[in-house]
Amino acid sequence: MALPNRRSRNGRSAALGSRPAQAPQRQAEPGEPAQSGRRARPTLADIAAEAGVSLPTVSKVVNGHADVAASTRARIEQLLGERNYRHPGIRRGRHAGLIDVVFAGLDSPWAIEILRGVEDWCSAHGIAAAVSSVRHGSARPASWTSALASHDTDGVLLVTSELTNDQLRQLREEDIPLVVIDPVNLPEPDLPGVGATNWAGGMAATEHLIGCGHTRIAAIGGPANFLCSVARIDGYRSALERAGLKYDPALVRHGDFEHEGGFLRAESLLDLAGPPTAIFAGSDQQALGVYEAARQRGLRIPQDLSVVGFDDLPMSRWSSPPLTTIRQPLAEMGRRAAEMLDSLVEGVTLASRRMELATELVVRGSTAPPP
Repeated sequence: MALPNRRSRNGRSAALGSRPAQAPQRQAEPGEPAQSGRRARPTLADIAAEAGVSLPTVSKVVNGHADVAASTRARIEQLLGERNYRHPGIRRGRHAGLIDVVFAGLDSPWAIEILRGVEDWCSAHGIAAAVSSVRHGSARPASWTSALASHDTDGVLLVTSELTNDQLRQLREEDIPLVVIDPVNLPEPDLPGVGATNWAGGMAATEHLIGCGHTRIAAIGGPANFLCSVARIDGYRSALERAGLKYDPALVRHGDFEHEGGFLRAESLLDLAGPPTAIFAGSDQQALGVYEAARQRGLRIPQDLSVVGFDDLPMSRWSSPPLTTIRQPLAEMGRRAAEMLDSLVEGVTLASRRMELATELVVRGSTAPPP
């Protein structure tokens, strides 16, 4: 997605690959104290000594070479994060014309829709976007923040990813602006972010099923610790209680927002002695997993089982039958987040640090009165 040219922040055009000249900075003499207010930066030699490896090995990890044992790489990356290492020569306080977009995973249509919105905004404003995917685990607590600190970036869009206090601290020490999109968690409540009205969406989906005449309605949420998943299940529960229907925990499952997760949870729900006549799935992908579980049991949608999804991904209208779902404006979320990040980069005060875009019920062919 890199663009050949970009706008400079003073209005002039500049080549994306060009870099403004920087005055050389004097290096501190051995033993000389660091400048006040700044911690002394570790060197690669310091990291190598602490990790018990050679300097070339650490250099390979920093520069992304693959020929390093996984356990050694994990140990070095952990030290790079803990010691707040940044590649020499990187200077903050100027604009690079580049933002980083960090996903928890890129293997879903949901992520592609978010990315499409970010790319639309970046293309219109002459900004390049570097896209990466991270996996979380205790062996690599801050590796992605260390990677960002090692190259020149204007800011970060973090999409559906968990953010630790240590990672947030490192980004702030490096003066890297951050905007979160549909975050897993919020270490601080005032973090700039963009999301959707998940609670209202969960309520609208359930109210639609109640309006069709269903009284035994199940729900398959996403991971139980995801803020968006919690909000959708809360909306589901509120709709039941508002209609005078009892909330039954036995009809609630938590999946992973993926097809297989929806399939497996639907199997357990449909195997109940009193199975549901309708299922609200917390994502379109999970809803299509419900379709397969119903098909394998000889159940027809919507004659025997009604299904509502969440997202309104492009594939939803082409499923058989077309999926009733809750539309969240994914591409618009990406555009708004990029715009918000640009304001932070420019030093503009945000009118609001938290933006929630409206969801909308889209009725198609997967819902009907109960049999």
